[in-house]
Amino acid sequence: MKGILYTGGELTDLVSFARLPSYLQAFLREQNGVVAYFGGLHIRGCVSEPAWHALHPVWQGDTAFWRTYEAVLETDIPFAQDCVGNQFLLRGDAVLFLDTETGELADLEVDFKHFLFGIEKFPLDALGMEPLRGFQQRGGALQPGQLLSLYPPVCIASAANKPRLKLQPVAERLAWLADFYRQIKDLPSGQRVHLKPSQD
Repeated sequence: MKGILYTGGELTDLVSFARLPSYLQAFLREQNGVVAYFGGLHIRGCVSEPAWHALHPVWQGDTAFWRTYEAVLETDIPFAQDCVGNQFLLRGDAVLFLDTETGELADLEVDFKHFLFGIEKFPLDALGMEPLRGFQQRGGALQPGQLLSLYPPVCIASAANKPRLKLQPVAERLAWLADFYRQIKDLPSGQRVHLKPSQD
C-alpha cells in the first residue's frame, strides 16, 4: 500500500480478533490496521486505543453501524472506511460498500484479497478519492483520526452547489452521517430536510 500515514500497534482487543475470519486475522497480525493512500483508506485494527482506529465500537459497540443502518447486519464486519466515512463491510467472504449518507449497500463482488488488489491497482476509483485529491491540491492533508466532511452532503449537492471540504475527527464525522441518514431514511418524497452544518 502507498501513502501510509499510520499503522496500528499491538493487538489488544483479542475478543474481537478471535471472531474475525482467518484471512483478516492474518492481515491484522502483519499490521494491526493501517491508514493508507494519504487517508484514502483506513483499515481498522483490534485495539482499545486510539478509539478512532478500533474495530469493536463500530462493530459491536453503542455506535455500531448495524444499530443505525437498516441494511447492515449485526454480523457484518465494518473493517474499513474511505476518506469521507463511507464503509467497507465483510459479509461472509464478500466485501460490501455502505454509503453512510443514504444507507445504500452495494456488493462490490470481490473478496477481501481482491478488494486489496483492486485498490492497489486503481486507488482513485476504488476508494472514491476525488474529494481527497481536490483537498490535497489546495494544500490540505488528512491526519490519522480525521475524515473529510462534505457539506452539503454528496447526495444533495449539485453542480451549482458543490460540497465544501473540511477536516473532522472520525467520531464526529460518523455521528453526523448517522444523524443525516436517520433524517432522510423515512422521508416522503419531496419533504425537506433541515440540515445542520457538520462544523462551524
